[in-house]
Amino acid sequence: MRLLGLLLLAMLLTSCAKHHTRVIETPETRELKGWQKPYEVDGQRYQPLRDHQGFAQKGIASWYGKKFHGRPTSNGETYDMYAMTAAHKTLPLGVEVRVVNKRNGKSIVVRINDRGPFIAGRIIDLSYTAAKELDVVEPGTAPVEIVALGYPHREGSKITYSVPLDYDAGSFAVQVGAFSQSDNAKRLALQLKPRFGRTAVHFNDNDGRALYRVRVGDFRSLDKAEAAKEKLQKDRFPSAFVVAFD
Repeated sequence: MRLLGLLLLAMLLTSCAKHHTRVIETPETRELKGWQKPYEVDGQRYQPLRDHQGFAQKGIASWYGKKFHGRPTSNGETYDMYAMTAAHKTLPLGVEVRVVNKRNGKSIVVRINDRGPFIAGRIIDLSYTAAKELDVVEPGTAPVEIVALGYPHREGSKITYSVPLDYDAGSFAVQVGAFSQSDNAKRLALQLKPRFGRTAVHFNDNDGRALYRVRVGDFRSLDKAEAAKEKLQKDRFPSAFVVAFD
């Protein structure tokens, strides 16, 4: 897991060259994918969005090309300067956005697969080909408006967009405690079962030290899991946090 974390951090750093960057680890976010976690660049914190719906933004677009070609992007793909992709600081990765050049009215659709740009006033970093189609390559930057479309589903020439599938939808539980003795963990799980319907004890070997983690609930949205966590924290589990499962 430590190696995986370092790899994900390295991916995030790809679009953050010459910037001081760190991924922010908290109990609530440590089981999220690396690119879903909040992060800090040059002292400024960025919180990846849970949902793209209704997102629109105006600002300056720039582009990145040969220097990053062939290097990993923030979601683990290999950056292809000839593909129709882009970097954004907070939009969910995988979402497609429409980008309109306000100078000439030209419009394109790109898929967000990277993080950046981290220069004041810039809102999106286009691939070389995307920038070329918008006439952004020669000037280097251009004023744009972006609108998030969603996750694409292609059937022949027809494209439809769905609601996000990465953050809010999924399978979530709340971890209420961790014990070195399995009997203590099982006892707590039995106590909470009538309240949540589903409880589980997960064993982990933490550097040779046995840990039995008690998790409750089977929530199909992050919002519901967060609501349960807050109630548990107000009850007798102040350290409770949400965990996500693939």
